[in-house]
Amino acid sequence: MPALNSITVDKLIRLVGIPRGPTIIDVRTQEDFAANPKLIPGAHRRPWDDIGDWAGQYSERQVVVVCRDGHDLSQGAAAWLRHAGINAEALDGGIAAWEKAGLPLVPEAALPARDAQGRTAWVTRSRPKVDRIACPWLIRRFVDPDAVILFVPPAEVASVAQRFGAAPFDMEGDGIAWSHDGDRCTFDVMLDGFGLSCLQSLAHLGLIVRGADTARPDLVPEAAGLVALSLGLSRMFTDDHQQLEAGMLIYDALYRWCRDATGETHDWVSHQPRRVRAGKVPA
Repeated sequence: MPALNSITVDKLIRLVGIPRGPTIIDVRTQEDFAANPKLIPGAHRRPWDDIGDWAGQYSERQVVVVCRDGHDLSQGAAAWLRHAGINAEALDGGIAAWEKAGLPLVPEAALPARDAQGRTAWVTRSRPKVDRIACPWLIRRFVDPDAVILFVPPAEVASVAQRFGAAPFDMEGDGIAWSHDGDRCTFDVMLDGFGLSCLQSLAHLGLIVRGADTARPDLVPEAAGLVALSLGLSRMFTDDHQQLEAGMLIYDALYRWCRDATGETHDWVSHQPRRVRAGKVPA
């Protein structure tokens, strides 16, 4: 049984990556984080000893607080947040229990430097289609919910990346880590680089994205549908950020299908109400 006001790793992993999931706050000490510089997907790093300064940022959110082992640091921080009127729980067993369960951790070293607000920045070519919507979705759902995504003309990506401290992605060029690798698309490369390939749901989604992005609809049947949706979105929006926001819903739905519904079928007959014969009441 988890402690009062705690959440288990089994329950939390079901909430990671969904739009209305909790905000995860990692309050490990600098020493503990330096010993294991990885984060639960989507987690924020916040100093526990400055909690009075940053607690108000989470007033409208459900929060899960994480420390090394789920004891006084996360329990105390969660209690402080609840005192401030915030719905907060501690992760039972902390990051040690998460790692023991074989669940993914995102290496901080894989990410670009964070700005003063703790955000990462990413830059790519304007007028996105598949990879350049899928990758921002992955970043915002599993890496940094507050990530800044910049869409610029192709010729400006490298200089914008350097000037604004952003990581370029889905571009060819020397030193660009986040790009196609052989027959794999950028989404595949990010899954590996962020340590997320172990999640079968994301690996399945990766096949769909790869098939759609590299003109290989034979990989999985859903790839052809994603191509159609992506091209349709690109014609509905002239603003790349509006297109991204609309695309987030599509990838949210695909992720939940990959995670929960691949075995479910649907046809007209199976969803019709049962007919009641005259004089017969269904048991």
